Amino acid sequence: MKKLRPSGGYRDTCSFQTATLIYDSTVWFCEKFVDSRSRLVDQMVQAARSGRQNIAEGSRASATSSQTELRLLNVARASLEELLLDYEDFLRHRRLPQWSPDSPDASAVRRVPQEFRKEHSDPPDPADPSDLTDLNDHERWSLYAPWLGHAEHTVRANALICLIHQANFLLDRQIGALERQFVEGGGYSEQLATARLAHRAEKKPADPADLIPACPQCGGPMALRTAKTGKNAGHQFWGCTSYPDCKGIMKI
Repeated sequence: MKKLRPSGGYRDTCSFQTATLIYDSTVWFCEKFVDSRSRLVDQMVQAARSGRQNIAEGSRASATSSQTELRLLNVARASLEELLLDYEDFLRHRRLPQWSPDSPDASAVRRVPQEFRKEHSDPPDPADPSDLTDLNDHERWSLYAPWLGHAEHTVRANALICLIHQANFLLDRQIGALERQFVEGGGYSEQLATARLAHRAEKKPADPADLIPACPQCGGPMALRTAKTGKNAGHQFWGCTSYPDCKGIMKI
């Protein structure tokens, strides 16, 4: 039977690939520029790792829970925001300059995907600031090596700030799309109940108990339920699949 909801595939997403670039570069940044005895090393590396790993975990969880997927993507987003503050603090505490968003250096980092696509005669996606999905991790890092491998910590920190902003943009867009899908199509449990009822109705269309009525309150699909208590205990009735948010019922 075909799975109701796809899952996985996170390795090919721009958000995961950008988060991987940030994680690797943060490890190397801390090795070179932060005292290994400082708690900041663990905090920055763990925040970068959390941003990456929660995207992967959320993608796998999407097969059975939209809410879990959304929660984990928001955790990834929050972890990258924490890492962003760490890099901004690193520059500020050392009285080092932070690039403005429209500075030549920041613009050059943002243009890396577009320049790569131009060289390979492949028009970039203007809506996607990190469209380098065809490359492996090493090839992707090599494109940013002039900044992420720079001898000056100021350059590396600023370049990583640019990449974190890109990753956050991608995650915000991904979270927004998932929220719309959840509102319009419901979660896994709702989709599973709907598919089960549709299968039963298709299998025995002549049986009135298998015909799926619409909820009189919200218009959504209903499910056969059995009363457990009260004067109707043991009798079946139609109950809305959105219960407890919707308490619509119908007699059989």
